[in-house]
Amino acid sequence: MADVLVALSGGVDSSVAAALLIEQGHQVTAVTLKLWGGETDSGCCSVSDVEDARRVAQQLGIDHHVFNFGEDFDRHVVAPYVEAYAAGQTPNPCVECNRHIKFDKLFRRADALGFDLIATGHHAQITELDDGTRRIARGADVGKDQSYVLHMLDQSQLARLLLPVGAFDKGRVRELASELGLRTADKADSQDVCFIERSPGRGDGARKAFLGERIPLKPARIVDSEGTELGTTDSIEMVTIGQRKGLDLGGGTDRRYVTEIDHENATVVVGDLADTMTTRTEVPDLTWSSEPVSDGLTAQSAAHAKRMPVTVVGTTLVWAEPHPKVAAGQSVVLYLGDDVVGGGIAGQELASVDAARLPRPSADLT
Repeated sequence: MADVLVALSGGVDSSVAAALLIEQGHQVTAVTLKLWGGETDSGCCSVSDVEDARRVAQQLGIDHHVFNFGEDFDRHVVAPYVEAYAAGQTPNPCVECNRHIKFDKLFRRADALGFDLIATGHHAQITELDDGTRRIARGADVGKDQSYVLHMLDQSQLARLLLPVGAFDKGRVRELASELGLRTADKADSQDVCFIERSPGRGDGARKAFLGERIPLKPARIVDSEGTELGTTDSIEMVTIGQRKGLDLGGGTDRRYVTEIDHENATVVVGDLADTMTTRTEVPDLTWSSEPVSDGLTAQSAAHAKRMPVTVVGTTLVWAEPHPKVAAGQSVVLYLGDDVVGGGIAGQELASVDAARLPRPSADLT
């Protein structure tokens, strides 16, 4: 058995993960990561979560520590999140938190403290091939699967990682927590970006307030594919590829979707549903978990999006059939069956509209 450091978030999944490892005979120590917020914050990694984690550790009879990685979180997650929106991209902060904090900073701290393994409550599994190569694989609960946000893990990390709840569906996880009398058994899952939950309001309103405090939000024109002006938005940062609602374009029965975002020229292009589709997606930083795979691939372009067949040509994904355009900054993950074999961050889609025909913003919009 091993000395295992469990990332105990204060939620039900990590609570049950810790309990299962104890049951398996491991020497378990719990750690909660303090990443964001003050004494009155709420949501993931908040003061209330730290208290829940402490109490669960107490129930399980294991040591509990709190690591303050706030500066690293701000540097590697929050600041790039804001910078991405300022550059006209749509970032995925959960992926970057896993990349830089939970599976880099925490791993290095665990090494320094002499732990053999790290464990988390992610709904994903680890498979091992005959040659010893390991891969992240989808969790048993497809609706809760988190393999997408763990696609960046390398062989050295996978060799030292345990994902105890990946083989269970969420209902069974809650049953186990109830059987153990854990205080987190009925705790709701965190749904929003953890540091956005603390801004006034919820959803897009909270995101807009958060970004507005850190960068100047840029007004933009909304035009159709012929360059005809249809309206304006007070913040191009709040617009994303494929968006239909919230554009306030007035009357008309035709549904309009965002098809292009020209951040430099403060212009949003809208069109019909067909205009939101593409057959190619650029992934400039595409990497493989081990060796490249050529056949039988599917790709997933959002945390719970449907996987679609693709062929990889260099760093270009060629979709087997038209696929919704992927916003620059979003992760695209490659699967072989249920195993993750590669992934990267989508770049800017090739424009299907001649930019020369689009109106330049006037002075009052800049």
